Amino acid sequence: MEFELQSSRPIWQQLAEQLSRRIVTGVYAPGSRFPTVRELAAEAGVNPNTMQRALGQLESAGLVSTNRTAGRTVTEDTAVLDAIRAKLAKELIDRYFSEMEALGFPRARAAEMAAAEKERKV
Repeated sequence: MEFELQSSRPIWQQLAEQLSRRIVTGVYAPGSRFPTVRELAAEAGVNPNTMQRALGQLESAGLVSTNRTAGRTVTEDTAVLDAIRAKLAKELIDRYFSEMEALGFPRARAAEMAAAEKERKV
């Protein structure tokens, strides 16, 4: 899975967001060993210091923890995972409504369109 980085925002923030998404979607399973800074930096094509800053953000959020002998591990705390998953979902919803408003659709109409699309796919 590749990292998608844009120059419009700080790289470490984008990395932290994409790694968070990987954790809550199960790419990195709860309780599993998390890749090293160097492994992730090489995968993303960034400086290890940049990746370290992103991982610091994940630690602050409680998504990973550092064990001196075992490296980093993914949290097994389902409350933390659920909270981050809900935060990411809210951001997606907010982005959807913002983009729809930019296209000229009021929030209520955008919600109707989303519901209709969901019904169409069921």
